[in-house]
Amino acid sequence: MTARSLRAGLVGLGSMGRHHARVLSGLEGVDFVGVVDPMGDKYGAAQNAPVVGTVDELLDLGVDYAVVACPTGLHEEVGLRLAEAGVCALIEKPVADTVAGARRLVEAFEARGLVAGVGHIERCNPALRSLRARLEAGELGDVYQVVTRRQGPFPHRIADVGVVKDLATHDIDLTGWVTGRAYASIAAHTVSKSGREHEDMVSAVGRLTDGTMVNHLVNWLSPLKERFTSVTGERGCFIADTLTADLTFHSNSAVATEWEALQAFRGVAEGDMIRYAIPKREPLLVEHELFRDAVLGKPADICTLRQGMRTVEVAAAVLESATTNRSVSLEPEELATHVS
Repeated sequence: MTARSLRAGLVGLGSMGRHHARVLSGLEGVDFVGVVDPMGDKYGAAQNAPVVGTVDELLDLGVDYAVVACPTGLHEEVGLRLAEAGVCALIEKPVADTVAGARRLVEAFEARGLVAGVGHIERCNPALRSLRARLEAGELGDVYQVVTRRQGPFPHRIADVGVVKDLATHDIDLTGWVTGRAYASIAAHTVSKSGREHEDMVSAVGRLTDGTMVNHLVNWLSPLKERFTSVTGERGCFIADTLTADLTFHSNSAVATEWEALQAFRGVAEGDMIRYAIPKREPLLVEHELFRDAVLGKPADICTLRQGMRTVEVAAAVLESATTNRSVSLEPEELATHVS
């Protein structure tokens, strides 16, 4: 890639697309050259970029990469067209609404050697980035359990998927990403109380390949907005609040005891609590910077399409478990696609 600015386009000016437009318009090293939205720019969000009606019209403007922020059901169609044209793509999560669709996208971009990623933005949250670095450094020791809660009021902007694909995919991806492990099994229950076609609440329990326990509680039915992740291990517990981007650590107290049964078990008493001071840059800007660098061939920790496909596979297993009332195992050979 030459020193010229990258030419970037956007597909979709919905609630998320409008944020992408804002970031793209000011992203260093990138020229924001056009937007696709058949409905036009109803909110004046295009940032002076031309708005066209089709992906082919965007391609005619000449783009190096495009951000796909249209409804989930259109991700596969749009992504395959971009791959066919040799254009790199950052596709909003979930990468596709079916496992088969996600797999076709992976194959299309990989076959052409194109950079493609998935917008699992929690990977760019300052609290979770700090948490992951601390886990990699061994600060927690052995990891025992990951618990997430993602709750809030019903989002009227979402019509094509349920809470599992729209929200739980965040927690599925971040769990695998922070731990460096994949899901081995999952069991779940869902309910639908809002009268819509799709589920609006899910409770899931799972196990990662190293035996770590996982619990996810996700819903669109709570007046309380909560974004909570805790990771418990042999030296204590990390708690990340991704709404405020705060990370705290509750340590296990090193209390001396002569009781032999307790000496063999570490973490029997409450210890100190530390609240970390961490830089709080906007996650969406960080996500765009990482993807831009990846397109330029620089080392960049993006969520790959294969990792995004794995998240869709786990989400499908969650829905299968809820339908069959049985725990669902995930095949070991598939797990390797998720671990970077």
